[in-house]
Amino acid sequence: MVSFNSAAVALLSLGVATAFTTPSFVNNKAVLQKSAVATNALYQKKTAASSLNMVLKDPTDTDVSIGGGGMFTASNSENRRVVPENAGDRPVMKVVYVVLESQYQSSMTGAVKRINAGSDNMAVECVGYLLEELRNDETYEQFKKDVEDANIFIGSLIFVQELAEKVTDVVKPLRDQLDAVLVFPSMPEVMRLNKVGSFTMKNLGQSKSVVADFMKKKKQDDGSSFEEGMLKLLRTLPKVLKFLPSDKAADARTFMISFQYWLGGSPENLESLLLMVGQDYVEPVKKSMEGKEKVVAEEPVLLPDKAIWHPVAPSIVFENNQKYFEWYNKEFCPDAGIDTKDAPTVGIILQKSHINTKDDTHYVSLISELEGRGARVVPIYSGGLDFSGPLEEYFYDANGKPIVDTIINLTGFALVGGPASQDHAKAAQVLKKLNKPYMCAVPLVFQSFEEWQASELGLHPIQVALQVSLPEIDGAIEPIIYAGREGATGRSVPLADRVNLLADRALKWSKLSNKPKQDKKIAITIFSFPPDKGNVGTAAYLDVFDSIKAVLKELKQQGYDIGDAPLDSKEAIMAQILDDPEAKISSPDLNVAYRMNTDEYYELTPYAEDLEENWGPAPGNLNSDGQNLLVYGKEFGNVFIGVQPSFGYEGDPMRLLFAKSASPHHGFAAYYTYLEKIFEADAVLHFGTHGSLEFMPGKQVGMSGTCYPDRLINSLPSAYLYAANNPSEATIAKRRSYSATVSYLTPPAENAGLYKGLKELKELISSYQGLRENEGRGPAIINSILSTAYTCNLDKDVDLPDMETYDAASDTVENRDAIAGAIYSQIMQIESRLLPCGLHTVGVPPTAEEAIATLVNIAQLDRPEDKIEGLPRVIAASIGRDINDVYRGNNNGVLEDVDLNTKITDASRAAVRALVQQSTDSNGRVKEVKNMFDEVGGMIGAMIGAKKPWTKAIMDAGFPAIDEERLAPLFAYLEFCLKQVVADNELGGIMELLNGEFLMPAPGGDPIRNPDVLPTGRNMHALDPSAIPTQAAVEVSEDVVRKLLEKLKDENDGNFPESIAFTLWGTDNIKTYGESLAQVLALVGVRPVADSLGRVNKVELIPLEELGRPRVDVVVSCSGVFRDLFINQMNLMDRGIKMAAEADEPLDQNFVRKHAMEQAEEMNVSLREAACRVFSNSAGSYSANVGLAIENGGWEDESQLQEQFLTRKGFAFNADKPGMMEQQADLFKSALKTVDVTFQNLDSSEISITDVSHYYDSDPTKVVEGLRDDKKKPMSLMADTTTANAQVRTLSETVRLDARTKLLNPKFYEGMLSTGYEGVREIQKRLRNTMGWSATAGEVDNFVFEDANDTFINDPEMQQRLLDTNPNAFRDMVTTFLEANGRGYWDTSEENIERLQELYAEVEDRIEGI
Repeated sequence: MVSFNSAAVALLSLGVATAFTTPSFVNNKAVLQKSAVATNALYQKKTAASSLNMVLKDPTDTDVSIGGGGMFTASNSENRRVVPENAGDRPVMKVVYVVLESQYQSSMTGAVKRINAGSDNMAVECVGYLLEELRNDETYEQFKKDVEDANIFIGSLIFVQELAEKVTDVVKPLRDQLDAVLVFPSMPEVMRLNKVGSFTMKNLGQSKSVVADFMKKKKQDDGSSFEEGMLKLLRTLPKVLKFLPSDKAADARTFMISFQYWLGGSPENLESLLLMVGQDYVEPVKKSMEGKEKVVAEEPVLLPDKAIWHPVAPSIVFENNQKYFEWYNKEFCPDAGIDTKDAPTVGIILQKSHINTKDDTHYVSLISELEGRGARVVPIYSGGLDFSGPLEEYFYDANGKPIVDTIINLTGFALVGGPASQDHAKAAQVLKKLNKPYMCAVPLVFQSFEEWQASELGLHPIQVALQVSLPEIDGAIEPIIYAGREGATGRSVPLADRVNLLADRALKWSKLSNKPKQDKKIAITIFSFPPDKGNVGTAAYLDVFDSIKAVLKELKQQGYDIGDAPLDSKEAIMAQILDDPEAKISSPDLNVAYRMNTDEYYELTPYAEDLEENWGPAPGNLNSDGQNLLVYGKEFGNVFIGVQPSFGYEGDPMRLLFAKSASPHHGFAAYYTYLEKIFEADAVLHFGTHGSLEFMPGKQVGMSGTCYPDRLINSLPSAYLYAANNPSEATIAKRRSYSATVSYLTPPAENAGLYKGLKELKELISSYQGLRENEGRGPAIINSILSTAYTCNLDKDVDLPDMETYDAASDTVENRDAIAGAIYSQIMQIESRLLPCGLHTVGVPPTAEEAIATLVNIAQLDRPEDKIEGLPRVIAASIGRDINDVYRGNNNGVLEDVDLNTKITDASRAAVRALVQQSTDSNGRVKEVKNMFDEVGGMIGAMIGAKKPWTKAIMDAGFPAIDEERLAPLFAYLEFCLKQVVADNELGGIMELLNGEFLMPAPGGDPIRNPDVLPTGRNMHALDPSAIPTQAAVEVSEDVVRKLLEKLKDENDGNFPESIAFTLWGTDNIKTYGESLAQVLALVGVRPVADSLGRVNKVELIPLEELGRPRVDVVVSCSGVFRDLFINQMNLMDRGIKMAAEADEPLDQNFVRKHAMEQAEEMNVSLREAACRVFSNSAGSYSANVGLAIENGGWEDESQLQEQFLTRKGFAFNADKPGMMEQQADLFKSALKTVDVTFQNLDSSEISITDVSHYYDSDPTKVVEGLRDDKKKPMSLMADTTTANAQVRTLSETVRLDARTKLLNPKFYEGMLSTGYEGVREIQKRLRNTMGWSATAGEVDNFVFEDANDTFINDPEMQQRLLDTNPNAFRDMVTTFLEANGRGYWDTSEENIERLQELYAEVEDRIEGI
C-alpha cells in the first residue's frame, strides 16, 4: 500500500476512490474521468490548508486485534493529556473533560498549547476522556485521580445512563472543591453538577428557575430538544439575565458565553473559554492576577446557526441557496467538469461541531467523491440537532420544487432531536414532503477503525441504539459506516471503500427518480427454501406468483417495459420460470436465464477467490452444470424474475455442525454478479419473507467491505417486501443488506372453528346443559361426551375417568358438570384459536369478513395507555363480573364460566360485525369507512333513544344492561382501526421505492397488539431498543411468571424449579415490547429501571423479602436476530444475573448463586465468569441449523442435532467484555445440566410453533436430557399470550392444539389449497415442523401423524389434489411420513407404510416425466 502521508494528500485531491484503488461504479466513464480530473485540480488548491494533513495514521491498516479484552473501545486517554513543558512561576490550572465524541480533542489540545505558549497569567494541564472509555476499570480509576486535583471539569453530550452515573459518582463529591463545573447538554443528573460562581442547575427538572422555565416553555412551544432550547436561550440571554441578581447574572452570562465558545469548537474559541473561566473562577489564577489587568476575552467566533458549507467555497458558508448556487453552478461546476443541467444532486446533512473544529476530512472526502462522479452537492448543517429547518430552507428552489435527488445524513443522528429526544413524526413529515430517498450513514464514534474492523459484532451497541435504530424510525435507510476516528489524535478520517460505496449507492438511488421508466431495469428476486422445485416462490403467508402478477401489471401501467410477461394467470408466470422449455415435460429443472463461464465469473466477482476456502474453485456443484454457473429465472423486457440460490449447506451434516456459518457459494455470488453487472439492474425487489442474503456471514451491524451481504448487494438499490409481523428480520435486511423494506399484510386471523368429533362434542355439551338435571338423559349424554372425547384424543389434555369403569349414572351432577366443563373449556380453546387463513396477495386488501376477524381480536385487548377497555371486559361488567375471574373459571373448566366466556366471545363478534356492516358494499368490501353520517344519525338517534348498531348487537346476544357510553372510546378506536385494516398501499409502496421516492416509515409487529402497524406498504422499522421492557410488559411478564411457577410447583410437590432454560426471539420482543425479556429478569428477581429520559439501561435487585420466593436460575438462548437488535438488553440481563449471583443470600433462596458457585469450583473460574447465562450464535451467524437439517433430511440421528445446538449456540455474552461473543461451549453445557424446565413464549396468533422451524431449532429439551447427570427429561412449557387470557401450557399440549387448529383442520388446509401450488407447500411445511418437535423434544403424540396420514394420504381424492397441484411438495410430504416412521416418531400399520412407499415411487416417476 502507498505510504499513508502521501495517500492522505491524494485522498482529498483526487477523491477517495483513487487514493485506495477501490473499483467504483461508473455511469459514463469518459464524463466521470473528465469530471474527476477537474475536481481534483480544484481540491488540489485547497490541500495545503486542509485538516487532512493532521491525520496521522492509515485507518485501513488493521493489523490490530480488538483491545481491552473484549471491550468495544480500547483508546487511550493519555493521548489527550497535555502537561505544560515550562510553567515557570505561572499558576497551573488543571482541566478534565469528558465528551461523547472525539472531535474536540485536537481543538482542546491546540487551545491548551496556545495558552501554555502565550499566556503570562496561567499554564494549563489538560486531560480528556471519551465517555465510553470510562467502562474500563483502570481508565475509570485514573479519571477519579485526575478529577481529585482538577480545577475545572467540563462535560458534554453525556447521554448514556450507566456512564452518566459513573461521571456523577466521581464529580458530585468533589463539586465543592472544584473551581468550576461546566456541563453542556447531557442527562439531567449530570447537568445538575453545573457550577459557575453562584450559577447552578441544582434544581434542573425539579423546581422553578428562570432558565428551567424558559427551557420548558420552548419545549412546549415548538418541541425543541434541550440543545435547541439552550441555543434559543443564548439568543434571548439579555432578556433572561435582567430577572437575575447582578452577581448571578454575571455568572449565568459566563456559563452561557462558555457554551457559545464550546459550540464554536475551534482552538481559538476554546482558548477564550479557558482564559475567561480561569481568570474569573480558579483561585490560584485569580490570586496571581491581583493588581493585573484581566485579559479581555475575544467574542465567540461563531458560524451562523444554519447554512450551506462547501470545502472549497471562497466564503466560509452561504446563508441562502441562491448565493450558493450562483457560486456553485457558475464557478465551481464548470471548472470541475460537472454538467449542471443533467447532474444528479445530493443533499448532505453535516454536524456543525465538525466544521467548527475543522474536523471535516470525512465530509470533504464524500463531497469530492460525489463531485468526481459528476454529481452536484448541497451540504447543509444546523447549530442544534433539529435538521428539519435547514432541510426545508436549502433543499428547495425559489418555486418550492426539490433541488436534491437523494439525501445523505452524515451525522448519524435522528433528523429531529439527535441522541436525547426525537420527534420522528415531524421528521417523517418533512422527508415525505421532499419525497427523496433518505440515507443515514454512520461515523464511528466510540471505536477506532482498528477496533471496528477487528470486531465481529461491528458497530458499538450504544451507536446502534442512537445512530441506527432512531434514524430508522424517521424512515432512514442504509446505515453505512463511512468514517471513524484516528486512534492517537481523535480526528475523523474517511474509510475509502465505504465512502466509495456510499457515493455509488446514493447516485444509484438518484438514478431511480431520473431515469425514464421504460428504460429502467428491475430484478424481482424470489426464494426457494428449502431448495427444491416445489418450494420456488417461498415467502411467509404470501401468494408469491399472484403477487408478482399484480406487481407486473402495476409496472406496465406506470410505463415500465415488461416485454411479453403473461398477465392473465399466475400459472403462466410460474410455467415460464419453473420449467425449462428445452428439457422434457415436467422437468425438475428451472428455466436457465444465463450461463456464466468461470472466466467471466472470476473477472466480474472481485471476492470469488475468497469463497474457495469453503467451496473449492468455481463452478462447483451448486447452481452449476459442471462447466458454467447457472442463473435461474426469466427476462420479460426490462424485468428479470430470478430465483435466489440457497445457502448451499442445508443437506451437508458436516457444514451444519460448524460453529460459524460458511461463506456464500459460487452460484450465490454469480446470481448477484449477474443482476448488477450483466443484466445491469437499476434496482432489485426481494419478494417476500425471506431470503438468505441478509443472513450471510459478516458483522452484526455496520458492515465492512469484507462482509458478504455488503459484497453481494454492492451498489444495487434493494427494495424488500417483508411481512408486517416480522420487524426483527426485516431490520436485519435493512441493516445488513441495505434494503428499504415494504411491509405486507399477513392473512387475517379467523377462529379455527370445530370439525368432525370436536364439532359433535360441542353439540353434545349444548344438549347436556339443557338436560343436566334429567337423571335419565343427563348421564347418558355425559357417557357419549366421554366416549367422543376419547375418540378425539382429548384424554391427553383433560383428566378424564376411565371409559371401561365409569358410568355417569352413578356419579353426582357436580362431577358430571366438572367433566363437561373441562372438555368444553378444551374444545373452546381449539374453536377460538386464531388461524391465519390462506395466503395474502399484494395489493388485495381484506374483505369485510376478514376485517371483522382482525377487529374482533383488536377489540379483546385492554389498552390502558389509551384509556380503552377491551370489549370482553365491558360486556362482563354489564352482568357484574370481572373478565379475569371469568377467564380463570374458564381455564379451570367451570362449566358456567366456560359457557359465559363463549357467550361474551359471540357477543363481541356480533358487535364488531355490526360496526363493519355499516361500511360494507355489495361486493363484501369496505371501500370507505362511514363515520360523518354517523354523527348526524347519532344525534337524531340519541334524541329518539335509539341505540348504536353494536350496542344493539350486544343486547341481542344476551347482555341487555350493556353501557353504551362505556363502549364509545373502544368503538371510536375500532373505527380508526378499520380504516387502517382496509387501506391499500402495498403496490404503491413498492412503486415509490422503484421510482426513487421516500417511503413513509411504520412500526412492524402484531397488528392486533399494535394497530399502528397498519396500513401496510410502508418502510418497516423495529423500535428504540432502549425503550424495552416497558412498564406494561413488566406487569404482564410478572403475571406469566406467577402462572408458570404455580404450574411448576403443582407438578413438583410444592417445590420451585431451580433453573429454567429460556429462548428469546427478536420479533416477539418487538411485538410485546419486551415481555419475555422481562420474564427472565422477573425469574432472577431483578427489576429493570428507566433513566430520566425513559430509557431502560439498568437493573436493581429485588430484596428476597419483597420477592417472596427463591431466585430462579436461567439459561438464556438468544436468537441471532435478538442478538443483533437487542445487544444492550443482553447486557442488561447479564448484569442482572451477575448481580443475583453475587448477592450474599442463603443458597436455598438463590439458585443463581448456588449454581454459579458450583460451576466456578468445577471449572476453576471466578464466580462472575461462572454466572454467564446469556448465550447466542457467534456474530454474523444465525440459528442452530437444526431446522435446516430437519427440513432437508441432512441428519444422521438426534445426537447430531444436539451437537449442532451446543456448538452453534454456545457463544456467551459477557457485560464485562461487551465487544465480543465468546465461545463458551463448556460453560453452556455446565449451565444446561442444572435445567429442570425448558420454556418459550408464543405471543402472536400469526406465527405458531409448527408454522416455522425457529421454535424447535432453538428448543434444548433433549439436549438438557442428555447433559443432566440423572438423564431425566426436563419439563417443557410454553406461555401463550396470544389472547387477553394468557396461559401456560405444556409443550405437548401446545403441539396438540396447533395440530388440531392447523394441520388437521379442514378450515386451514382447504384455505391453503385454495391458493394452489403454494398452499400444498404450506401444508407440508406444518407436517415437517411437527416432526421437528419429535426430534428435539419428543413431545408429539402418535395420533397427530396417524390423523394427518388419514387426512392427506388415505383419502384418494385429497391425495390426487395434492399430487396435481404441487407434485414436488407432495413428494416431500410422503417422505416426511416415511421418515417419521423410520426414526421411530410414528407407529403405524404395515399397510400404511407400504402405501406410502408405493406412492413415493409413483410421484417420483410423475416428476421425472416417466
